[in-house]
Amino acid sequence: MKPILVVFLTVVLDLVGFGIVIPLLPFYAESFSATALQVTLLMACYSLAQFVAAPLWGQLSDRVGRRPVMLVSVGLTAVMLAGFAAAPNLALLFVFRTLHGMMTANISTAQACMADLTTPENRAKGMGLIGAAFGIGFTLGPFLGGELAERSLTLPLWIAAGLSALNFLLALRWLPETRHAGSVPSRRSIAPAALWSALTAPAIGLCIALTFVQVFSFALMESTFTLFAERSYAMRPADIGRLFGLVGIIGVVVQGGLIGRLVKRFGERPLIPIGLTLLCIGILALPTAAPGAPLALVFCLLAVGQGLTTPSLQSLISRSAAASDQGSVLGTAQSISALARATGPALGGVLFTSGGPAAPFYAAGVLLIGAVALAFPATARASVPIAR
Repeated sequence: MKPILVVFLTVVLDLVGFGIVIPLLPFYAESFSATALQVTLLMACYSLAQFVAAPLWGQLSDRVGRRPVMLVSVGLTAVMLAGFAAAPNLALLFVFRTLHGMMTANISTAQACMADLTTPENRAKGMGLIGAAFGIGFTLGPFLGGELAERSLTLPLWIAAGLSALNFLLALRWLPETRHAGSVPSRRSIAPAALWSALTAPAIGLCIALTFVQVFSFALMESTFTLFAERSYAMRPADIGRLFGLVGIIGVVVQGGLIGRLVKRFGERPLIPIGLTLLCIGILALPTAAPGAPLALVFCLLAVGQGLTTPSLQSLISRSAAASDQGSVLGTAQSISALARATGPALGGVLFTSGGPAAPFYAAGVLLIGAVALAFPATARASVPIAR
Protein backbone atom coordinates (compact mmCIF):
# COMPACT_ATOMS: atom_id res chain seq x y z
CA MET A 1 0.00 0.00 0.00
CA LYS A 2 2.85 2.42 0.82
CA PRO A 3 4.39 2.22 -2.67
CA ILE A 4 1.04 3.09 -4.28
CA LEU A 5 0.64 5.97 -1.82
CA VAL A 6 4.10 7.32 -2.65
CA VAL A 7 3.45 7.12 -6.41
CA PHE A 8 0.14 8.87 -5.80
CA LEU A 9 1.77 11.65 -3.76
CA THR A 10 4.56 12.06 -6.30
CA VAL A 11 2.07 12.77 -9.07
CA VAL A 12 0.03 15.06 -6.79
CA LEU A 13 3.04 17.19 -5.92
CA ASP A 14 4.32 17.20 -9.50
CA LEU A 15 0.94 18.51 -10.66
CA VAL A 16 0.80 21.08 -7.85
CA GLY A 17 4.08 22.44 -9.22
CA PHE A 18 2.61 22.52 -12.73
CA GLY A 19 -0.84 23.80 -11.82
CA ILE A 20 0.33 26.50 -9.43
CA VAL A 21 1.76 28.39 -12.43
CA ILE A 22 -1.36 28.31 -14.64
CA PRO A 23 -3.38 31.25 -13.22
CA LEU A 24 -0.34 33.47 -12.64
CA LEU A 25 1.92 32.70 -15.62
CA PRO A 26 0.56 35.40 -17.98
CA PHE A 27 0.73 38.01 -15.21
CA TYR A 28 4.24 36.86 -14.17
CA ALA A 29 5.54 36.76 -17.76
CA GLU A 30 3.97 40.13 -18.56
CA SER A 31 5.94 41.59 -15.64
CA PHE A 32 8.98 40.81 -17.83
CA SER A 33 7.26 42.57 -20.80
CA ALA A 34 6.27 39.28 -22.49
CA THR A 35 3.77 39.39 -25.36
CA ALA A 36 0.72 37.11 -25.61
CA LEU A 37 2.61 34.84 -28.00
CA GLN A 38 5.61 34.66 -25.64
CA VAL A 39 3.26 33.74 -22.78
CA THR A 40 1.90 30.76 -24.71
CA LEU A 41 5.40 29.78 -25.86
CA LEU A 42 6.49 29.79 -22.21
CA MET A 43 3.82 27.16 -21.61
CA ALA A 44 4.80 25.32 -24.79
CA CYS A 45 8.50 24.98 -23.92
CA TYR A 46 7.59 23.12 -20.71
CA SER A 47 5.65 20.50 -22.63
CA LEU A 48 8.15 20.32 -25.49
CA ALA A 49 10.77 19.35 -22.90
CA GLN A 50 8.40 16.69 -21.59
CA PHE A 51 8.01 15.35 -25.13
CA VAL A 52 11.77 14.81 -25.33
CA ALA A 53 12.28 13.53 -21.79
CA ALA A 54 9.24 11.31 -21.13
CA PRO A 55 10.29 8.32 -23.27
CA LEU A 56 13.86 8.65 -21.98
CA TRP A 57 12.70 8.44 -18.36
CA GLY A 58 10.34 5.59 -19.20
CA GLN A 59 12.91 3.49 -21.04
CA LEU A 60 15.60 4.28 -18.49
CA SER A 61 13.27 3.07 -15.74
CA ASP A 62 12.78 -0.20 -17.65
CA ARG A 63 16.56 -0.69 -17.58
CA VAL A 64 17.85 0.69 -14.26
CA GLY A 65 14.64 0.64 -12.21
CA ARG A 66 11.84 3.01 -11.28
CA ARG A 67 13.25 4.22 -7.95
CA PRO A 68 16.47 5.93 -9.14
CA VAL A 69 14.65 7.65 -11.99
CA MET A 70 11.97 8.97 -9.64
CA LEU A 71 14.47 10.20 -7.06
CA VAL A 72 16.65 12.10 -9.53
CA SER A 73 13.75 13.72 -11.38
CA VAL A 74 11.81 14.69 -8.26
CA GLY A 75 14.87 16.19 -6.57
CA LEU A 76 15.75 18.31 -9.60
CA THR A 77 12.14 19.48 -9.95
CA ALA A 78 12.56 21.46 -6.72
CA VAL A 79 15.73 23.07 -8.06
CA MET A 80 14.11 24.14 -11.34
CA LEU A 81 11.07 25.63 -9.63
CA ALA A 82 13.33 27.68 -7.36
CA GLY A 83 15.29 28.85 -10.39
CA PHE A 84 12.07 29.90 -12.14
CA ALA A 85 11.03 31.92 -9.07
CA ALA A 86 14.43 33.65 -8.84
CA ALA A 87 14.95 34.28 -12.58
CA PRO A 88 15.87 37.93 -13.28
CA ASN A 89 14.80 38.05 -16.94
CA LEU A 90 12.52 36.47 -19.54
CA ALA A 91 15.29 34.39 -21.14
CA LEU A 92 15.99 32.58 -17.86
CA LEU A 93 12.27 32.04 -17.35
CA PHE A 94 12.36 30.01 -20.57
CA VAL A 95 15.47 28.10 -19.44
CA PHE A 96 14.11 27.07 -16.04
CA ARG A 97 10.62 26.40 -17.39
CA THR A 98 12.13 24.04 -19.99
CA LEU A 99 14.27 22.21 -17.42
CA HIS A 100 11.26 21.94 -15.09
CA GLY A 101 9.34 20.26 -17.90
CA MET A 102 12.14 17.74 -18.40
CA MET A 103 12.07 16.76 -14.74
CA THR A 104 8.30 16.40 -14.43
CA ALA A 105 8.26 14.07 -17.44
CA ASN A 106 8.72 11.43 -14.71
CA ILE A 107 4.93 10.96 -14.73
CA SER A 108 5.49 8.24 -17.34
CA THR A 109 7.66 6.42 -14.79
CA ALA A 110 4.99 6.93 -12.11
CA GLN A 111 2.48 5.32 -14.48
CA ALA A 112 4.90 2.42 -14.99
CA CYS A 113 5.18 2.05 -11.20
CA MET A 114 1.41 1.84 -11.00
CA ALA A 115 1.36 -0.73 -13.80
CA ASP A 116 3.94 -2.78 -11.86
CA LEU A 117 1.78 -2.68 -8.76
CA THR A 118 -1.58 -3.60 -10.34
CA THR A 119 -3.02 -6.58 -12.19
CA PRO A 120 -4.38 -6.17 -15.74
CA GLU A 121 -7.93 -6.42 -14.38
CA ASN A 122 -7.28 -3.54 -11.96
CA ARG A 123 -5.18 -1.47 -14.37
CA ALA A 124 -7.91 1.09 -15.12
CA LYS A 125 -8.49 1.55 -11.39
CA GLY A 126 -4.76 2.08 -10.88
CA MET A 127 -4.58 4.56 -13.73
CA GLY A 128 -7.67 6.19 -12.24
CA LEU A 129 -5.65 6.79 -9.07
CA ILE A 130 -3.00 8.47 -11.19
CA GLY A 131 -5.82 10.52 -12.71
CA ALA A 132 -7.12 11.36 -9.24
CA ALA A 133 -3.61 12.49 -8.30
CA PHE A 134 -3.72 14.74 -11.36
CA GLY A 135 -7.06 16.03 -10.13
CA ILE A 136 -5.84 16.78 -6.62
CA GLY A 137 -2.67 18.42 -7.89
CA PHE A 138 -4.66 20.34 -10.45
CA THR A 139 -7.06 21.46 -7.70
CA LEU A 140 -4.47 22.55 -5.16
CA GLY A 141 -2.02 23.98 -7.69
CA PRO A 142 -4.18 26.53 -9.52
CA PHE A 143 -6.10 27.38 -6.35
CA LEU A 144 -2.92 28.06 -4.36
CA GLY A 145 -1.36 29.85 -7.30
CA GLY A 146 -4.35 32.12 -7.76
CA GLU A 147 -4.83 32.94 -4.09
CA LEU A 148 -1.15 33.44 -3.22
CA ALA A 149 -0.48 35.45 -6.38
CA GLU A 150 -2.64 38.20 -4.88
CA ARG A 151 0.21 38.71 -2.39
CA SER A 152 3.20 38.01 -4.62
CA LEU A 153 3.61 36.41 -8.04
CA THR A 154 6.71 34.50 -6.87
CA LEU A 155 5.37 33.24 -3.53
CA PRO A 156 3.43 30.32 -5.09
CA LEU A 157 6.55 29.26 -7.00
CA TRP A 158 8.67 29.10 -3.84
CA ILE A 159 5.97 27.07 -2.11
CA ALA A 160 5.89 24.67 -5.08
CA ALA A 161 9.67 24.28 -4.84
CA GLY A 162 9.35 23.45 -1.14
CA LEU A 163 6.64 20.87 -1.83
CA SER A 164 8.85 19.21 -4.44
CA ALA A 165 11.68 19.01 -1.90
CA LEU A 166 9.24 17.32 0.50
CA ASN A 167 8.22 14.99 -2.35
CA PHE A 168 11.88 13.94 -2.73
CA LEU A 169 12.20 13.13 0.98
CA LEU A 170 9.02 11.03 0.95
CA ALA A 171 10.17 9.08 -2.11
CA LEU A 172 13.63 8.57 -0.61
CA ARG A 173 12.08 7.11 2.54
CA TRP A 174 9.13 5.09 1.23
CA LEU A 175 9.43 4.35 -2.50
CA PRO A 176 10.86 0.86 -3.16
CA GLU A 177 11.89 -0.54 -6.52
CA THR A 178 8.69 -1.73 -8.24
CA ARG A 179 10.08 -3.12 -11.49
CA HIS A 180 9.66 -6.90 -11.42
CA ALA A 181 12.95 -8.74 -11.08
CA GLY A 182 12.06 -11.19 -13.85
CA SER A 183 10.96 -8.50 -16.27
CA VAL A 184 13.67 -8.03 -18.90
CA PRO A 185 13.17 -5.04 -21.19
CA SER A 186 13.29 -5.41 -24.93
CA ARG A 187 16.70 -4.70 -26.47
CA ARG A 188 15.88 -1.26 -27.74
CA SER A 189 17.95 1.87 -27.55
CA ILE A 190 16.71 5.17 -26.24
CA ALA A 191 16.10 6.53 -29.72
CA PRO A 192 13.33 7.71 -32.08
CA ALA A 193 13.02 4.10 -33.28
CA ALA A 194 11.43 3.18 -29.94
CA LEU A 195 8.89 5.96 -30.37
CA TRP A 196 8.07 4.76 -33.89
CA SER A 197 7.75 1.15 -32.67
CA ALA A 198 5.00 2.08 -30.22
CA LEU A 199 3.21 4.40 -32.64
CA THR A 200 3.01 1.73 -35.34
CA ALA A 201 1.86 -1.08 -33.03
CA PRO A 202 -1.67 -2.05 -34.19
CA ALA A 203 -3.15 -2.13 -30.68
CA ILE A 204 -1.48 1.04 -29.45
CA GLY A 205 -0.85 3.48 -32.29
CA LEU A 206 -4.42 4.70 -32.81
CA CYS A 207 -4.99 5.15 -29.06
CA ILE A 208 -1.82 7.24 -28.84
CA ALA A 209 -2.98 9.28 -31.85
CA LEU A 210 -6.32 9.82 -30.14
CA THR A 211 -4.49 10.88 -26.99
CA PHE A 212 -2.61 13.47 -29.03
CA VAL A 213 -5.78 14.99 -30.48
CA GLN A 214 -7.49 15.10 -27.08
CA VAL A 215 -4.56 16.69 -25.27
CA PHE A 216 -3.78 19.10 -28.14
CA SER A 217 -7.36 20.38 -28.11
CA PHE A 218 -7.41 20.82 -24.34
CA ALA A 219 -4.03 22.60 -24.45
CA LEU A 220 -5.39 25.08 -26.99
CA MET A 221 -8.01 26.02 -24.44
CA GLU A 222 -5.87 25.82 -21.30
CA SER A 223 -3.00 27.94 -22.62
CA THR A 224 -5.19 30.81 -23.79
CA PHE A 225 -8.02 30.84 -21.26
CA THR A 226 -6.17 33.00 -18.74
CA LEU A 227 -5.38 35.55 -21.46
CA PHE A 228 -9.01 35.37 -22.65
CA ALA A 229 -10.39 35.80 -19.13
CA GLU A 230 -7.99 38.64 -18.31
CA ARG A 231 -8.80 40.65 -21.43
CA SER A 232 -12.47 39.78 -21.98
CA TYR A 233 -13.70 39.69 -18.37
CA ALA A 234 -10.89 41.42 -16.40
CA MET A 235 -10.58 38.30 -14.22
CA ARG A 236 -7.73 38.07 -11.70
CA PRO A 237 -5.45 35.11 -10.88
CA ALA A 238 -7.62 34.11 -7.92
CA ASP A 239 -10.77 33.92 -10.10
CA ILE A 240 -8.99 31.79 -12.68
CA GLY A 241 -7.39 29.58 -10.06
CA ARG A 242 -10.79 28.79 -8.55
CA LEU A 243 -12.16 27.70 -11.93
CA PHE A 244 -9.25 25.36 -12.57
CA GLY A 245 -9.54 24.19 -8.97
CA LEU A 246 -13.14 23.21 -9.73
CA VAL A 247 -11.86 21.10 -12.63
CA GLY A 248 -9.49 19.37 -10.24
CA ILE A 249 -12.16 18.61 -7.64
CA ILE A 250 -14.44 17.02 -10.22
CA GLY A 251 -11.47 15.16 -11.67
CA VAL A 252 -10.76 13.63 -8.25
CA VAL A 253 -14.36 12.43 -7.94
CA VAL A 254 -14.50 10.96 -11.45
CA GLN A 255 -11.02 9.47 -11.68
CA GLY A 256 -10.57 8.57 -8.05
CA GLY A 257 -13.95 6.96 -7.45
CA LEU A 258 -16.27 6.60 -10.42
CA ILE A 259 -13.94 5.45 -13.19
CA GLY A 260 -13.19 2.05 -11.64
CA ARG A 261 -16.89 1.25 -11.31
CA LEU A 262 -17.75 2.55 -14.76
CA VAL A 263 -14.99 0.55 -16.42
CA LYS A 264 -15.97 -2.57 -14.52
CA ARG A 265 -19.55 -2.25 -15.75
CA PHE A 266 -19.09 -0.87 -19.27
CA GLY A 267 -15.41 -1.27 -20.16
CA GLU A 268 -13.07 1.49 -21.31
CA ARG A 269 -14.23 1.61 -24.94
CA PRO A 270 -17.65 3.32 -24.62
CA LEU A 271 -16.39 5.82 -22.04
CA ILE A 272 -13.87 7.39 -24.42
CA PRO A 273 -16.27 8.81 -27.07
CA ILE A 274 -18.62 9.96 -24.31
CA GLY A 275 -15.81 11.82 -22.56
CA LEU A 276 -14.60 13.39 -25.80
CA THR A 277 -18.12 14.56 -26.63
CA LEU A 278 -18.42 16.32 -23.27
CA LEU A 279 -15.04 17.97 -23.84
CA CYS A 280 -16.17 19.16 -27.26
CA ILE A 281 -19.40 20.66 -25.96
CA GLY A 282 -17.62 22.40 -23.09
CA ILE A 283 -14.87 23.98 -25.19
CA LEU A 284 -17.26 25.20 -27.88
CA ALA A 285 -19.50 26.76 -25.21
CA LEU A 286 -16.66 28.43 -23.35
CA PRO A 287 -16.32 31.69 -25.38
CA THR A 288 -19.99 32.58 -24.87
CA ALA A 289 -20.31 31.53 -21.21
CA ALA A 290 -20.68 34.48 -18.87
CA PRO A 291 -18.57 34.70 -15.69
CA GLY A 292 -20.14 33.02 -12.69
CA ALA A 293 -22.39 29.97 -12.82
CA PRO A 294 -22.44 29.56 -16.66
CA LEU A 295 -18.64 29.52 -16.87
CA ALA A 296 -18.41 27.17 -13.88
CA LEU A 297 -20.85 24.78 -15.58
CA VAL A 298 -18.68 24.74 -18.70
CA PHE A 299 -15.63 23.88 -16.60
CA CYS A 300 -17.63 21.06 -14.99
CA LEU A 301 -18.28 19.58 -18.45
CA LEU A 302 -14.58 19.84 -19.26
CA ALA A 303 -13.64 18.10 -16.02
CA VAL A 304 -16.03 15.17 -16.50
CA GLY A 305 -14.91 14.76 -20.10
CA GLN A 306 -11.26 14.65 -19.10
CA GLY A 307 -12.03 12.35 -16.18
CA LEU A 308 -13.69 9.77 -18.40
CA THR A 309 -11.28 9.93 -21.33
CA THR A 310 -7.77 10.12 -19.89
CA PRO A 311 -7.62 7.05 -17.58
CA SER A 312 -9.59 4.94 -20.05
CA LEU A 313 -7.08 5.66 -22.82
CA GLN A 314 -4.13 5.08 -20.48
CA SER A 315 -5.61 1.75 -19.40
CA LEU A 316 -6.12 0.54 -22.98
CA ILE A 317 -2.56 1.52 -23.91
CA SER A 318 -1.08 -0.15 -20.83
CA ARG A 319 -3.07 -3.38 -21.25
CA SER A 320 -1.91 -3.61 -24.87
CA ALA A 321 1.78 -3.46 -23.91
CA ALA A 322 4.02 -6.28 -22.70
CA ALA A 323 4.97 -6.22 -19.00
CA SER A 324 8.63 -5.64 -19.88
CA ASP A 325 7.77 -2.54 -21.93
CA GLN A 326 5.36 -0.70 -19.63
CA GLY A 327 7.80 2.14 -18.95
CA SER A 328 8.72 2.50 -22.60
CA VAL A 329 5.17 2.41 -24.00
CA LEU A 330 3.68 4.62 -21.31
CA GLY A 331 6.66 6.95 -21.71
CA THR A 332 5.92 7.16 -25.42
CA ALA A 333 2.25 7.95 -24.72
CA GLN A 334 3.30 10.58 -22.18
CA SER A 335 5.76 12.00 -24.69
CA ILE A 336 3.08 12.30 -27.37
CA SER A 337 0.85 14.00 -24.80
CA ALA A 338 3.68 16.40 -24.02
CA LEU A 339 4.14 17.13 -27.73
CA ALA A 340 0.43 17.97 -27.89
CA ARG A 341 0.76 20.24 -24.85
CA ALA A 342 3.71 21.97 -26.54
CA THR A 343 2.24 22.48 -30.00
CA GLY A 344 -1.25 23.29 -28.68
CA PRO A 345 -0.17 26.43 -26.78
CA ALA A 346 2.07 27.52 -29.67
CA LEU A 347 -0.88 27.37 -32.08
CA GLY A 348 -3.11 28.89 -29.40
CA GLY A 349 -0.87 31.94 -29.19
CA VAL A 350 -0.94 32.41 -32.94
CA LEU A 351 -4.73 32.01 -33.14
CA PHE A 352 -5.29 34.29 -30.15
CA THR A 353 -3.13 37.01 -31.72
CA SER A 354 -4.34 36.73 -35.31
CA GLY A 355 -7.90 35.38 -35.03
CA GLY A 356 -9.15 36.90 -31.79
CA PRO A 357 -9.54 35.67 -28.17
CA ALA A 358 -12.19 33.03 -29.02
CA ALA A 359 -10.38 31.50 -32.03
CA PRO A 360 -8.41 28.87 -30.05
CA PHE A 361 -11.61 27.50 -28.48
CA TYR A 362 -13.42 27.08 -31.79
CA ALA A 363 -10.37 25.40 -33.33
CA ALA A 364 -10.19 23.00 -30.38
CA GLY A 365 -13.89 22.16 -30.73
CA VAL A 366 -13.49 21.26 -34.40
CA LEU A 367 -10.55 18.98 -33.57
CA LEU A 368 -12.57 17.24 -30.86
CA ILE A 369 -15.36 16.50 -33.32
CA GLY A 370 -12.75 14.62 -35.32
CA ALA A 371 -11.51 12.90 -32.16
CA VAL A 372 -14.99 11.53 -31.44
CA ALA A 373 -15.04 9.98 -34.91
CA LEU A 374 -11.52 8.57 -34.43
CA ALA A 375 -12.44 7.05 -31.06
CA PHE A 376 -14.44 4.19 -32.55
CA PRO A 377 -11.73 2.63 -34.75
CA ALA A 378 -9.04 3.46 -32.18
CA THR A 379 -10.72 1.65 -29.29
CA ALA A 380 -11.88 -1.26 -31.46
CA ARG A 381 -8.24 -2.24 -32.07
CA ALA A 382 -7.06 -1.71 -28.50
CA SER A 383 -6.49 -4.17 -25.64
CA VAL A 384 -4.99 -6.74 -28.02
CA PRO A 385 -1.69 -7.96 -26.52
CA ILE A 386 1.34 -7.16 -28.64
CA ALA A 387 3.36 -10.12 -29.80
CA ARG A 388 7.02 -9.90 -28.84
